[in-house]
Amino acid sequence: MMDEESKSTEEAPQACCGAFCENRHLESIGGINTINHTWRMKERMKTVSVALVLCLNVGVDPPDIVKTQPCARLECWIDPLSMSPQKALESIGASLQSQYERWQPRARYKQSLDPTMDEVKKLCTSLRRNAKEERVLLHYNGHGVPRPTANGEIWVFNRTYTQYIPLSVYDLQTWMGSPSIYVYDCSNAGMIVKTFNNFADQHEKEFEMCHNRGNGAQAVSYRNCIQLAACAENQILPMNAELPADLFTACLTTPIKIALRWYVMQNKQILMPNVTLDLIEKVPGQLSDRRTMLGELNWIFTAITDTIAWNILSRELFQKLFRQDLLVASLFRNFLLAERIMRSYDCVPVSSPSLPPTYQHPMWQAWDLALDLCLSQLPDILNNDTPFEHSNFFEEQLTAFEVWLALGSEERSPPEQLPVVLQVLLSQVHRVRALDLLGKFLDLGPWAVNLALSVGIFPYVLKLLQSSAKELRPLLVFIWAKILAVDRTCQSDLVRDNGHKYFLSVLQDYTMSSEDRTTAAFILSCMVQDYPPGQELALQGSLVSICLEQLGDSHARLRQWLALALGRLWEKYEAARWCGVRDSAHEKLYTLLKDPVPEVRAAAVYALGTFIASATERSEHANKIDHNVAMTLITTVGQDMSPLVRKEIVNSLQWIVLIFEASFCSIAQQSQLEDNKSLRDDALSPQPAQTESSVLSPLSGMRRIASRDRLKHFSPSNLFGLEPTTVGGLSIDSTPDKLKRVSSSSSISSLGSSMSHANNASTTTSVYFKQWHALGILEHDPHPEVAIMARKVMDHIREQVRENMAIKETLVGTFSSSPAASPSGKVTFMVSESPPTSSDSYIARLNRSHALRRKPNTGTISEEGTNEVRTGLKELVHTQFLDWSSRYFAQPSIGLKGSPEMMELECNMEFRMLRNAEVEQEADEERSKVFSSRIESLLFQGRSSGGVSCIALHSYEPLVTVAGKDTFGVWDWQAGSKICYCSNRNARGSKISCIALLNEAEAFPLLLVGADDGNIKIWKNVFGNNREAALVTAWQGLTDPINTPPVTQHHQKHHAGLVVAWMQKHQRLAVAGDQAPRVIRLWDVATEKRIHDLPTGTNSSMVTYLTPDYTGASLLAAGCDDGSVRLFDWRLSPQEARIMTWREHTTWIVGLSLRKPTSVGGLVSGCVAGDVKLFDLRRHSAIASIQTTHGMTAMAVHQNADIFCCGSVNQYIGVYPIPGSTNLGSVSDIGSIRYQEGFRGQRLGPASCLTFHPLRILLAAGSVDSSIRVYNQDYARR
Repeated sequence: MMDEESKSTEEAPQACCGAFCENRHLESIGGINTINHTWRMKERMKTVSVALVLCLNVGVDPPDIVKTQPCARLECWIDPLSMSPQKALESIGASLQSQYERWQPRARYKQSLDPTMDEVKKLCTSLRRNAKEERVLLHYNGHGVPRPTANGEIWVFNRTYTQYIPLSVYDLQTWMGSPSIYVYDCSNAGMIVKTFNNFADQHEKEFEMCHNRGNGAQAVSYRNCIQLAACAENQILPMNAELPADLFTACLTTPIKIALRWYVMQNKQILMPNVTLDLIEKVPGQLSDRRTMLGELNWIFTAITDTIAWNILSRELFQKLFRQDLLVASLFRNFLLAERIMRSYDCVPVSSPSLPPTYQHPMWQAWDLALDLCLSQLPDILNNDTPFEHSNFFEEQLTAFEVWLALGSEERSPPEQLPVVLQVLLSQVHRVRALDLLGKFLDLGPWAVNLALSVGIFPYVLKLLQSSAKELRPLLVFIWAKILAVDRTCQSDLVRDNGHKYFLSVLQDYTMSSEDRTTAAFILSCMVQDYPPGQELALQGSLVSICLEQLGDSHARLRQWLALALGRLWEKYEAARWCGVRDSAHEKLYTLLKDPVPEVRAAAVYALGTFIASATERSEHANKIDHNVAMTLITTVGQDMSPLVRKEIVNSLQWIVLIFEASFCSIAQQSQLEDNKSLRDDALSPQPAQTESSVLSPLSGMRRIASRDRLKHFSPSNLFGLEPTTVGGLSIDSTPDKLKRVSSSSSISSLGSSMSHANNASTTTSVYFKQWHALGILEHDPHPEVAIMARKVMDHIREQVRENMAIKETLVGTFSSSPAASPSGKVTFMVSESPPTSSDSYIARLNRSHALRRKPNTGTISEEGTNEVRTGLKELVHTQFLDWSSRYFAQPSIGLKGSPEMMELECNMEFRMLRNAEVEQEADEERSKVFSSRIESLLFQGRSSGGVSCIALHSYEPLVTVAGKDTFGVWDWQAGSKICYCSNRNARGSKISCIALLNEAEAFPLLLVGADDGNIKIWKNVFGNNREAALVTAWQGLTDPINTPPVTQHHQKHHAGLVVAWMQKHQRLAVAGDQAPRVIRLWDVATEKRIHDLPTGTNSSMVTYLTPDYTGASLLAAGCDDGSVRLFDWRLSPQEARIMTWREHTTWIVGLSLRKPTSVGGLVSGCVAGDVKLFDLRRHSAIASIQTTHGMTAMAVHQNADIFCCGSVNQYIGVYPIPGSTNLGSVSDIGSIRYQEGFRGQRLGPASCLTFHPLRILLAAGSVDSSIRVYNQDYARR
């Protein structure tokens, strides 16, 4: 049942897939839109008492009825004239009771034969008293008394049977109470229903009046009573001698018998001349045995009447009449037959609540066909002992259901056959096929699940969990996953019936597929979610060990749901946590923190977060474990590329903050005092003007200047798991002078010192300090959702600090003796040590201050060695990752054939293929004429209000993308219109320094925007799909403030910012720039992980330009500000990746391009001095050189044509051919764009950026005056 979609998240990325096109990027992270689940009855009812009131007066006809001769005489299939009147009455009463007992054998039955009014009253009141709140049924047969009156009276007898005594329906209501069901088998029965409803209104008004007078009478709603009447208020019962006199009762209690009889009467002369009414009495089998003819007919009849009701009635009414009470459901199924039969004799049965006409429903034709096929075999079966040939009714209905599924959708009407599928589940012959089709139906979405539950499928699939058939396992697992994904309340039913054992056996059965075990893990996680009985049973079933054994499975979604199941299991359940501790569960989950799939890493972080939060009893051992878990999270995934993971980190760290709130208040308060002191010192001494490194402090929100002296004792290479080689091997002093903190503009990697030295208190800062600073950096995360979550957590502590400070001012005498957390001013609790004791006076007094302002049991933890119970912690932030992960099981697992979405996707794919081929063909023609034309014809001109620092042309659309300081925009250069203009929402003091287009040939083109602070953001909906631009993802692509060289005058003048090289085929992104000048960081976009850092091999220069190999090879070239050009093969280890270095330029590299093997040379580079050099990758020196113009500000090289262009400060852009030899003196330009005077001359400013179209011969230029221009070939001028 499960599709192969999960393979898209596996380790090996598909080259044809676009980047950032997984579900986590394309849809919002949240749960499904829940549906109001009305399928589960608020209260199940049972008819526990039945009153059979028969007023027959055998032998005496009522005075207002003139009977025909011959006339219908049978009552409960007994002829009353065949025996004495009294015996006949008793026999009829006993027969009626036996007929009702077939439908409700456990009810309490009481007969009242030819009763008086007192007897009826006594009977009704006694039954109501015994039934209490359950339902009571009153069956009234009035064939021996006058018809009901318009005043609402039925008739009984006096004691001597000499008079008919009227019995008011009003009194009958009072005696019967509610809930009740009434069956009226008499002429003019509809009159009783009408007056009953009138009296019900009268009762309600009387109860309301009593309530207003303060009598306190308990209201009884008679409107909820159910009534079934044999005919309308002006009709009399049929008198056909071939029919029973109590035809309505026969339909309600013996439906198969009367249906066969009526069918033969209607068709005996046409289709079945050999089948007589006498033969009908000999139909073999039992109603309860579906293998016999009679049992199969009863089975088919149940399926057909359920189907008619489900398709005709509203869902609420269907639930009330056909699912709430077994006896009521049986009576109403049979009532549908009574309507069909009695309408043929001009009688219209009446019900309350009323039902729409069903006697002409098409499903009755299927019933007639089933009867015909069965009865046609009857003579041979009775005479020749021929075996009964079973009906193909259910097979045909399943086929019809399968046809509906082929084109079914939510917009279409529900399938009529759904109730039939429910009945087929009872058959072992068709069960597998029925479950398979049911699973496909549930896979259509939550609406389909709700429909299936409303038809009553749940008890059947719950009962099937007792089956040991292995072929049913995949089907049942899939169906249960769909149900629980939509309605988690079913967990209680699973627990009650021990259904968890079924799914535990599936999860630990390695012969089952990974998809099935994944689904079983999801089901078990739903069973334990916020449900202590489920958690207890799962723990007893060894769910912890079962999950831990399979954490190394190759299936990504299975790993994800194993971790989520563990997280749900021990959430708020400490016994499961300590069971996990004994199995080293938290340490085994650490391996998933390095998983190649972001969802798996996020699931592991979630599980470790609930692991921390589940400990209600604090001890030294528990504290040590929790701090180790927190520090492992920070060091392993603190710099994770996926915001999905980083949000879970904040969600997990909040519990550490809440548990050790007093310690974090101490850290925050001490940091705030330091900030205040720093500001006072700055105010008293002259300071240089603030640069862009001045940022907001993550601790107090006050502005402060980033200081290298304050950062030098933090090493990103060990706190966040970076290898020392990735930062150039620089030895960093990690001994702090005092408690310090880093600027919030730095990344998490700038925090803390080596975990390997955690035992040395003199060289390691506080674990609280590291955790607090990790949150501080996350507070300034480039992804806004991560930043908001971290800010909420930190604001909580800041608020506590403010309150503590206020209390401290009022309690000066109490707190004046110890203003600091420790004598040395440091927090010295280490990872390997126990939490500080109450001897730490500051924290102890801080706890006392908490006690003064907070209620007991609020979650404040005493960090003494003794155990203390923690209660009442309230989460500060919450993520939707768990609900979003569950949504996978609620949504369709495969696309719907013929659906508008699938058709649109197929059309878009075909359109893109044709469009791409057309553009490539046009580009080939243009490139063939590149040297016979001049590239200086202005095609488009525009202006960007935010400036132009970067520019890019879309490969297949007429779009030009530009970026300025904080904004980016997209223009249609063909139509001359602006498509999109949006802010990148940079951090304060940063600006955009690079852009790149992703997935240009795919359905979801994206825009990468990099800022000089190292932040990278990916945007969607920027290329004209009539939607607002939206952020897909964001992360800290590059940062290493420790190893940044001192800002020299040269670097202030030339600021490279962030440079990137995007490799679409390999889904790799190379990043370099000012933030980490000694390395090139390589990211794997498919797994959203950092691969490694490539050392540039220089300590004195920084990378100014990066270019990939556009042919798809593994080469990467970097140009530096010292003029050197370095070539890397990123497949090699970081130490061996640099394979070539050229030092032929003397100034800043402004342009660089790796050429195709068929092109001239292997690499083209240009520098500020105007030198353009051509390199053969096999040689150590340039093979050609050309001098363009001095003061080059921008350069671009065409990816597929042998041309390049240069722009200079002299307001000039020149286009040149790439030389093929060292003799360049005779080579002239093939394009010259310069500033022109005059009225019609173009005002060209100094070029700030240049780019060629990746395929066509188009040149886009951005100038410092914020103008944008696109040029193409001018054949006439050449």
